[in-house]
Amino acid sequence: MSLAYLLRRLGSIVLVLAIVTLAVFILTAVLPGNAALMILGQNASADSLAALTAQLGLNRPLPVQYLSWVWGVLHGNLGMSLRLSLPVSQVVGEAFWNSLALAVTALVAVTAVAIPLGVVAALARGTVVDLLIGLFSYVGTSMPEFVTATLLLVLFASPGAQMLPAGGFVAPGENLLGFLDHAILPAATLGLILVAHISRQVRSEMSEVLSADYIRAARLKGLREGRVIRRHALPNALAPAVAVIALDVGYLLGGIIVVEEIFAWPGLGRLLIYALQNRDLPVIQAITLLLATVYALTNLAADIAIAILDPRVRYA
Repeated sequence: MSLAYLLRRLGSIVLVLAIVTLAVFILTAVLPGNAALMILGQNASADSLAALTAQLGLNRPLPVQYLSWVWGVLHGNLGMSLRLSLPVSQVVGEAFWNSLALAVTALVAVTAVAIPLGVVAALARGTVVDLLIGLFSYVGTSMPEFVTATLLLVLFASPGAQMLPAGGFVAPGENLLGFLDHAILPAATLGLILVAHISRQVRSEMSEVLSADYIRAARLKGLREGRVIRRHALPNALAPAVAVIALDVGYLLGGIIVVEEIFAWPGLGRLLIYALQNRDLPVIQAITLLLATVYALTNLAADIAIAILDPRVRYA
């Protein structure tokens, strides 16, 4: 992978984020409702509304508001939350770390489960084991998050079970075991579809690799089966799976909004819903820009990982 390619990709990411900032600003500007009215209430006087509108800068022309916001973003100033009266960077930053903790927990669990499942299914092609793993994959991909969350809550958090908490949050720095206890159900809800999707991809790629000529040649040379799989088959089968995992980050970012609301997890998803309900425009803009940045950088990281796993891949 050349330095020129990396620079071009970073340039394209900057261009995409610029388009995202414009699109987000336009969409939030045309949302129904008045932020000043939502802050002061329906009984506010016209003078109070006019004064707060001017104070928030909402009476300025939209191009001026947009350029002012972009200038602030470039200088690390995301503005103030209209509803919470706190710096947006503080509000979004706290929610981001909470969401990141949940997303990383789910992704680590998914990777640890999905890749072995896919490999086992490929090695056991045509057997009952392959059939059962395939059936699990189809069921997993067909269940939306709110259905999975409901089933898990009934099974593990209902009054009759009470094996796990039904919601809430404990910071990892305060109590790691408490964090994991609260993270199991939301992480499992997020991870079920990902496990099903990634295991199917790994199974497909692994089956194709195991049929390749170089795998047969490695076996004919007398290499042990475990070494053939670890050193020759698995790296080549994982390269496409890494791309799928990167694309699934988009699902993870979208699904986390639903999951956090169901399990009362104080992350970006719950904050975004709150900001939309209260027309807190700076918070909406900051969260959307942050999610777009994470998704773009994740895809870049996937390209780098694929090039490392598969030396045949070259990005010009």
